[in-house]
Amino acid sequence: MTKAAPPAGRTSAPRGRQLADIGPLAQLRAGRLGVRLPLLLVGLFLYGASMAMVLRATLGVIPWDVLHVGVSQHVPLSFGTIVVGVSLLVLIPWIPLRQKPGLGTIGNALLIGPSADLVLSILDAPDHLAWRVLLLVGGVVLNGVATGMYIGSQFGPGPRDGLMTGLARVTGRSIRVVRTGIEVTVVAVGWLLGGTVGLGTALYAVAIGPLAQLFLPLFTVDLRQDAVPPTET
Repeated sequence: MTKAAPPAGRTSAPRGRQLADIGPLAQLRAGRLGVRLPLLLVGLFLYGASMAMVLRATLGVIPWDVLHVGVSQHVPLSFGTIVVGVSLLVLIPWIPLRQKPGLGTIGNALLIGPSADLVLSILDAPDHLAWRVLLLVGGVVLNGVATGMYIGSQFGPGPRDGLMTGLARVTGRSIRVVRTGIEVTVVAVGWLLGGTVGLGTALYAVAIGPLAQLFLPLFTVDLRQDAVPPTET
């Protein structure tokens, strides 16, 4: 006996494995908190650690960190404090874009910066070029893992990712075009402020998309079916 084809507008994959566009209360009611909360927190810590690794490699930094480093040249604040400040500012455009924040959004804004500062305080920049390259590559890969973990916990995107998806929805442009436009803008502003652009910046720009695509399905947690809105046909 052959299996019936899935109804029109649905895919054969379980719907709970898809990233759900739900508000903070629904995120908490969606179940599996014992798995999702640790995944969120570990993912956010590793994200900050990966930023610190790329910084200590001194071969160019993550595009948004070009801005953070540039700002640090003009204000007497730690790198992590600047990351938090920029994250909170990026949340302001969420209001007209009508983006839905979640625990992951707030956690991303408040926790990544301190975790980066913590790792920066114990991680020295290596002298040998080979170790610097290894630290750079390891930081970029770890950032991809951390992205998959914190987004896969299904507690909502971080401020920068939400800005990207919100602009894409409102303008009708593709994620690729919007992300490129945002990152070119922040790199340009950060460079003008004194931020560092180099091999790491280019490597991250090229690698983070494929890495996120690789790791996100591995870490995305199933949600309770009644917590996920029906797929529109």
